[in-house]
Amino acid sequence: MTIGGIVSAIVLGAVVGALGRLIVPGRQSMPAWLTVAVGVVAAFAGTGLSAMVGLRTSGWNLWETLLQIGVAAAGVCLVLAFWPPTTHR
Repeated sequence: MTIGGIVSAIVLGAVVGALGRLIVPGRQSMPAWLTVAVGVVAAFAGTGLSAMVGLRTSGWNLWETLLQIGVAAAGVCLVLAFWPPTTHR
């Protein structure tokens, strides 16, 4: 993987993670780096799942993007279940 591919994965992960957080209702107490990490994992997982079900994975695909955002929302819910809540003083 090239440097450009890594940077693209991080940027796409940040966008997918942020959209996943927007879908989950309520206030989430997770840091930005964790949102990006969930988004990167969700982007790769969504691409893998879309390839498994036979969606075209080259270029941009609406259904693949929606699947990635759905996986990110599920990832945010999973992280919130195990991430300790922070108290704001």
